Amino acid sequence: MLKKFLKEVVVTVVGKQAEEIIDLLDAQKYINEFIIAKKLGITINQTRNILYKISDQGLVSFTRKKDKKKGWYTYFWKLETLKCLEFLREIFLKKKEQIANQIKSRESKEFYVCERCDIEFTAENALLHDFTCSECGDIFALKDNSKLINELKKNLDKLNREMALIEEEIRKEKEKLDKEKVKGLKKEEKIKEKIKEAKRLERNKLKKMSLKIKNPPKTKLKSVKRKPVKKILNKIKQSKKRKR
Repeated sequence: MLKKFLKEVVVTVVGKQAEEIIDLLDAQKYINEFIIAKKLGITINQTRNILYKISDQGLVSFTRKKDKKKGWYTYFWKLETLKCLEFLREIFLKKKEQIANQIKSRESKEFYVCERCDIEFTAENALLHDFTCSECGDIFALKDNSKLINELKKNLDKLNREMALIEEEIRKEKEKLDKEKVKGLKKEEKIKEKIKEAKRLERNKLKKMSLKIKNPPKTKLKSVKRKPVKKILNKIKQSKKRKR
């Protein structure tokens, strides 16, 4: 059902000839435009024209890479599924409004018809023509709108059913994008935590190095054996007596 809706979007924007591009565009990864052209069996310029028209509505996104040898850019495209569904919802809302207005008009106003020429007139226009067809001269007949009103109501019911399916697809797509967003945030948080841990370890390392510089290790001095002072003085006295 989703692919049917997406193809309907492309047909609305570009035309029936371009609906096959939906089978090639991916909503998860970017695809080389030359691969798209090859698979569609059309030229790269024709492919780009289709993609540019879709891009003008914001329904696809792209990135580009420069060829280092040739110097030109190659474009890679990705489908924006949620935007496509929201775009289609707006189209359906306009259709619903138009049909609802037609039903209201047919139920509240009188219409006349020339049965021979099959030309319809509002009551105001029929009065201006004196209820006579200017083409054949026949008198206008009051038109029975019941069949047309029933047909319009059937179309409105069908649009309402399709709108419900579109809303369901939009809900699913939003849920998927929310999950991807949460997953991305968790991944980003893990990276931040790793960076914080690396910085903390680096600070601790620098702190230890700084402490080593400020407080160098003390070297042990060789202990010197010292004789008692009294013994030294006695020896000096004895040496003096001998000299005498």
